[in-house]
Amino acid sequence: MSPLAEQLLLLAVALAANLFSAFAGGGAGLLQLPALIFLGLPFGTALATHKVASVALGLGATGRHLREGGLDWRFAAFVLACGVPGVALGAAFILQVPDRAAEVALGLLTLGLGLYSLAKPELGQVHAPRHRDLRGRLVGGAALFLIGALNGSLTSGTGLFVTLWLVRWFGLDYRRAVAYTLVLVGVFWNGTGALTLGLLGEVRWSWLPALLAGSLAGGYLGAHLAIAKGNRWIKRAFEAVTIAVGLKLVVG
Repeated sequence: MSPLAEQLLLLAVALAANLFSAFAGGGAGLLQLPALIFLGLPFGTALATHKVASVALGLGATGRHLREGGLDWRFAAFVLACGVPGVALGAAFILQVPDRAAEVALGLLTLGLGLYSLAKPELGQVHAPRHRDLRGRLVGGAALFLIGALNGSLTSGTGLFVTLWLVRWFGLDYRRAVAYTLVLVGVFWNGTGALTLGLLGEVRWSWLPALLAGSLAGGYLGAHLAIAKGNRWIKRAFEAVTIAVGLKLVVG
């Protein structure tokens, strides 16, 4: 494959993966990470390269959601403070351990997210904040720390965990939950993972221009689509992506 064809393929994969991810609230790794491995990168290098590129997804989505407004920045800071230490911890350990058993377990959990959302037709359709007291924040923050550790170590689907947790525990609707996921997970959690993996592993820098361009454009377009379509469409996209990601992780 010529260098130009390779860059065009990377651009197309990044655009498609990140558009769907920004619309559904996670799952960019379903297409992007396997594509990097298929093109010849070892798992660790592919993961580090994907993490760096996925920061552009968050930046693209952030630009669109900031125009829309509606984010509570105190709550955003809480989600950030709980998740970032977990991300750094997970990213530091993933290059040292086998990943197949963890991928299967994560796949089953992700599949369960989609089936749970399918079984709850009204889940995430109305914004009704809850669990904002001390106990609620401690339980919610502990879960976000654990999800952060998964995000740092296994890239496929963990943003979807954040989206559903914000809906189920904190009472957000899907549109707001996806906005928080893309801004906080996309930029800050993935940025922390990218920095850690970049220091400990190897990044294929020559592939990043196409991946960054596709991720940035896909993030913006997916966020615009989520804002335009509303909660019911986002819920359906979330369910489709979680089930697809879960099956992909289990089957391998």
